[in-house]
Amino acid sequence: MFGRRKKSESAADVAGEAEQVVDDVEPDEAADGDGSVRRVNLPPAPRPDGPWDVSEVMEPGEGRVDLGGMFVPGVEGMELRVEVAGDAIVAATVVLRDSAVQLQAFAAPKKEGIWGEVREEIATGITQQGGVIDEIEGPLGWELRAQVPVQLPDGTGGVQMVRFVGVDGPRWFLRGVISGQGAVQPEAAGVLEHVFKDTVVVRGEGPMAPRDPIVLKLPNDAQMVPEGVQQEEQEGSRFSGGMGQLQRGPETTEVR
Repeated sequence: MFGRRKKSESAADVAGEAEQVVDDVEPDEAADGDGSVRRVNLPPAPRPDGPWDVSEVMEPGEGRVDLGGMFVPGVEGMELRVEVAGDAIVAATVVLRDSAVQLQAFAAPKKEGIWGEVREEIATGITQQGGVIDEIEGPLGWELRAQVPVQLPDGTGGVQMVRFVGVDGPRWFLRGVISGQGAVQPEAAGVLEHVFKDTVVVRGEGPMAPRDPIVLKLPNDAQMVPEGVQQEEQEGSRFSGGMGQLQRGPETTEVR
């Protein structure tokens, strides 16, 4: 199922908000004052298990949904929503039962990755909101596991668990935001981690500034669904509120 919604701002949004990475900055793995190592401005690491560049896959559309700048693996029973910023589609969210992963691809410098720097920015934004961040090396590499303050439907305060994952590719960066049960239960996260790893990014050859979002498109056979129907479905959604990435707005949908 495809859904379309308006982009909402949150501490997790890194596109266009952060300072651009300068191409000629030297790799920086120096220790901070507390002795920790900053993993920023490093060359992209190998990706033996994905995510993939379109040049690395012979048939990117085989078993994947063509969104133009990204091919997203199809999973039985999933709902696929797209997020718009202005008139451009800039992100896709795969929802599977009680879990979801948002996928967003950005342009990146030729010789260095940006995930280390982006992690620092996300962590800073969430801690400023009163959230808690753990940086760990997980199944998808270095990631952030966050406890984000949210307002519950009854007006009281609560906490949402979210995982921020990312991989640097050749001139692109793919970020994933895993929420719902996938953020806390490894068995629920497995399929979403597979979706992230098997995604194919289409950067294109045109010039793009670092951190510019790679624009997506709706599949040709996407079908419109009345907005009211989607809003009724949303009433009981555990993904509404808080993080913004998973809130719905006007949508188009296709059932797979």
